[in-house]
Amino acid sequence: MAARIPGQRDGRRVRNACAALAAVCAVAGGLAVAAPAGAATPAAGPAAPPTGTAYRHGAVPAIVAPAGAISTVPHALSANTTSPSTLAYRGGVGGVGVLTGTPQVYLVFYGSQWGTPGSTTLGGHTYTSYSGDARGVAPVEQAFFAGLGTGGETWSGVVTQYCQGIATGATTCTPGSTHVGSSNHGVLAGVWEDTATASPAAATAAQLAAEAEAAAVHFNNTTAASNRSTQYVIVSPTGTHPDGFGTSSGSFCAWHDYTGDPSLGTVAQPAGTLAFTNMPYLPDVGTSCGQDFVNPGAAGLLDGVTIVGGHEYAETLTDQYPAGGWTSGQGEEAGDLCAWLNSGAGAATDVSTSAGSFAVQSIWANDGNGGTGACETAHPFVTASNAVVVVNPGAQTLARNAQVNLQIRATDSDSGATVTFAASGLPAGYVINPSTGRITGKSMRVITTSVTVRAADTTGASGSATFTWST
Repeated sequence: MAARIPGQRDGRRVRNACAALAAVCAVAGGLAVAAPAGAATPAAGPAAPPTGTAYRHGAVPAIVAPAGAISTVPHALSANTTSPSTLAYRGGVGGVGVLTGTPQVYLVFYGSQWGTPGSTTLGGHTYTSYSGDARGVAPVEQAFFAGLGTGGETWSGVVTQYCQGIATGATTCTPGSTHVGSSNHGVLAGVWEDTATASPAAATAAQLAAEAEAAAVHFNNTTAASNRSTQYVIVSPTGTHPDGFGTSSGSFCAWHDYTGDPSLGTVAQPAGTLAFTNMPYLPDVGTSCGQDFVNPGAAGLLDGVTIVGGHEYAETLTDQYPAGGWTSGQGEEAGDLCAWLNSGAGAATDVSTSAGSFAVQSIWANDGNGGTGACETAHPFVTASNAVVVVNPGAQTLARNAQVNLQIRATDSDSGATVTFAASGLPAGYVINPSTGRITGKSMRVITTSVTVRAADTTGASGSATFTWST
């Protein structure tokens, strides 16, 4: 694969160690966190099991935890877990719920240990390399983000079904809501090697947040508007342990947060509040953070870099200032519910972009599996202008043994898209035509139930209506 850097393999293989795992905890992912002054505190679901700190949101657990560490995996879910894992909107923090506009990712290579810059060509494109990066992490991270949204890639479309501007606790978006943004020309906005000082041997969360602020100043992003669609990925050099990474106090691969999170302590914010990710040097722990997870051998040396990087990218888009965005009732975020799946529906896989082929995990889609939810690696891109509204037919009272011919109608703001229908709760003897939305059939049973009809178009936009059905 063009986007892979050969190198020595970690001899320890744990590819199948997580076969039963489909979910991980997002620390405090569903907790109400203190909001900026004057802002409403987001509503929340039950707290996810702790990993020792309140700021490790969307923490990707190490597949094999360091000796003496407490496992961060609270339970296992199937790849198609339904309602208990549905994500709900938590109301936003200071008006921010999801990342809107065109996503922009700034990669910050933190510390003088990265060494002298050079260049590396991957997939016909040239990226910055560093003499202190023997495994070639930096070019692959650049290529991954530079390629998102290009070459027909639709993995990043999964998150665009989520939005803000809706009621707290809502699980679907409504017409007029603002959806997660997307790009068709890549999301890499800038690369900075900060060599002012050496990266700390074990940077604290507050130091990582401060580095993100420094990066925003470096890129002249010093207004709220300039950071509304940005995220800063703080990549630490080999041999360091940011926030305890690779130690018994840090059995994670990465996590994300925002610089205004009170649990970080006091962090100077010269660039204002912004989203950032703690991205350690994952090859230091080999297969514990995804090496070889999709592609065995030299081709998979950096699988974990893009799997974990993609996990945090998707969760920042859907929960920019945790936990004001989308989380499950157990506190997991969109990436957590599908982490480290290596078989079956939603298994991690390679996606192709104009920059190369990269390993990614699936992302939780509320609208997957007919609206009951699923882990997906592909999804049509949804925009705020794409809205499907199902016209509620109202309560239906039907005579027993009478032939039913009920037409469900839906309006779609995208006149060029095709709408399909599905129904849940229909009594035995009745079916809905997925193409026309017409419900037909008859039944001798006496029953009163709730029926939900959902319509979705080929862009991924959807809507539903629920009504009472009595015979």
